[in-house]
Amino acid sequence: MEHIILENDIVLLRPIESEDIEAIAEAAKDERIWEHMQVDLATKEAVEKYVGKAVQERKEQVSYVFVIIHKKTNRIVGCTSFLDLVLDHKRLEIGGTWLNPSVWRTPVNTNCKYLLLSYCFEQLQLNRVQLKTAHTNKKSQRAIERIGATKEGVLRNHMIRPNGTIRHTVMYSIIKEEWPAVKERFLHELL
Repeated sequence: MEHIILENDIVLLRPIESEDIEAIAEAAKDERIWEHMQVDLATKEAVEKYVGKAVQERKEQVSYVFVIIHKKTNRIVGCTSFLDLVLDHKRLEIGGTWLNPSVWRTPVNTNCKYLLLSYCFEQLQLNRVQLKTAHTNKKSQRAIERIGATKEGVLRNHMIRPNGTIRHTVMYSIIKEEWPAVKERFLHELL
């Protein structure tokens, strides 16, 4: 997982870099983005810390953060990540996804998930990809279920949010045996 570039006609996903700070800060300004997230990038200082940590964790192979570039505007509109990398066991998590509201309810997120899942199952030959979201984030749960992920359960009292409240986490996965059917669904219904 050196320098991964994933793209189609809608989005370009590439590794996050220090040079992206200004563009990410611009995309991350809207406070609505952070309602269900464990991070809040509403300030430039928070973005600088986020990018620095992402670059370092990529070097250490702990996580891999991509910027999402909307091809229509050629602008960064969010980020998404490979997390919980356990390649010895052929698994990882797709998560930490945030998008500027200008691309909410557009094909951007669906296309990102398709590119990421394709890479995971077809290039990395993974056995499992997990996705998770907050119990309060019904929109995210519907989106994850729409792409064909299986709900595995709820991790109770899983995280403490930045505001101090407790978050339960809804866990989903797609396994290698399910990928052909999930891919068909993307190609014929979702993209």
